[in-house]
Amino acid sequence: MKTNLKLVLLIVGMFGLFEGGHATAKPSALFVAQGSETETVIHGVVKDRQSRRRLSNVNITLEGTNIGTVSNAEGTFELRFPTSDFRRVKFSHIGYASGYLYPAEVGNALTVWLEPVETVLSDVVVYGADPRRIVSEAIDKVARNYPAEANMLTLFYRETVQKGRRYIGVSEAVMELFKTPYANRAIYGDRVKVLKGRQLMSQRRRDTLSVKMAGGPNLALLMDIAKNPDALLDPDYLDDYRFEMAGTTEIDGRMQYVIVFRPQKKTRYPLFAGRLYVDRERLAFVRAEFEMDLTDKELAVRSVLQKKPAGLRFNPQRIAFVVGYRQQGDRSCLNYIQYVLRAKCDWRKRLFTSVYTTHTEMVAVDREEAPLEPIGRKEAFRSDQIFSDMVDEYGDADYWKGYNIILPTESLEHAVGKLKKAALP
Repeated sequence: MKTNLKLVLLIVGMFGLFEGGHATAKPSALFVAQGSETETVIHGVVKDRQSRRRLSNVNITLEGTNIGTVSNAEGTFELRFPTSDFRRVKFSHIGYASGYLYPAEVGNALTVWLEPVETVLSDVVVYGADPRRIVSEAIDKVARNYPAEANMLTLFYRETVQKGRRYIGVSEAVMELFKTPYANRAIYGDRVKVLKGRQLMSQRRRDTLSVKMAGGPNLALLMDIAKNPDALLDPDYLDDYRFEMAGTTEIDGRMQYVIVFRPQKKTRYPLFAGRLYVDRERLAFVRAEFEMDLTDKELAVRSVLQKKPAGLRFNPQRIAFVVGYRQQGDRSCLNYIQYVLRAKCDWRKRLFTSVYTTHTEMVAVDREEAPLEPIGRKEAFRSDQIFSDMVDEYGDADYWKGYNIILPTESLEHAVGKLKKAALP
């Protein structure tokens, strides 16, 4: 029997939701330069060549290595690596032909243009009539398509809190994620460790709203849909959903089945609706975009909210996830997780309602195969720990020097500046 608090939502983090203020930093990127090697830093913006619009969440990787990052919401990026490793940098995004950057092309004010790729529909024939079969086959092939040995991922993690459109808090960290082999689709033994982090929150105590809800660094464990069947793809519960074919698209130079799914029955546990991208040749899950069905608001609240002040009414408006994988050799590795929770909060006997949004992003910026030592139980981040208690105050602009990260957007930088000023005596 599934419990009412199924899925990643069993993982609990502590978010402080604050009114007033905003958040900053101009971090760099995540690779620690070794020895005396000269470091190359590439920064710029990725755009659609036809529409000229900026592209967010573009995968950016140094070919021949496990070093990488993603572009931010404004399409900007920064990548650091040893100059001796520079052969070419690869840019890949859904629906676009992969782009490449060579050493001779690096310069100031770099703009990388990606060409849209037309969707091919005509040859969706083998599995096209039965998208449910595609999903089942992809689940059966997890052991073949994902790491067969332990991996240690280095992740950059950012968590922001907004009230309305105003940033009121930001937390960042570099973490290690130890993952056991995928053969048994189990997360027992997988652990997260926070290496370094910082935070900046509004200083107005009277505006503080502290609630305990789903999220935090352990999302890196629970939201791996290929490894953790409770995250979404439990073969015993596929009948909860209706699957439909939505054509094909290209990701990283490979054609993908696009499968839309939605709930088709009422259950005692949360269900989701969204899209799965499945590699057409390998039948590997490449990306998942999905949101919780909020038809039953009481069930949704129980799923994400663990503790709140008496008298607070918590009304979730959106609970959404994105999970992405990157193919490395003949295996696909966890690469990106995004989690958005938006809720209306008000107090009984008060007139005004506030909308709070927590936005969590993490990207794998390096990976070690078959690490010598796993993350020990004592050093791992526990579900009962509070992330903000484990990190430093927001410090200098060079805090992430030597690391690859997701660059902050201009609005986030501006917000940090205002929060810092508000914290001054």
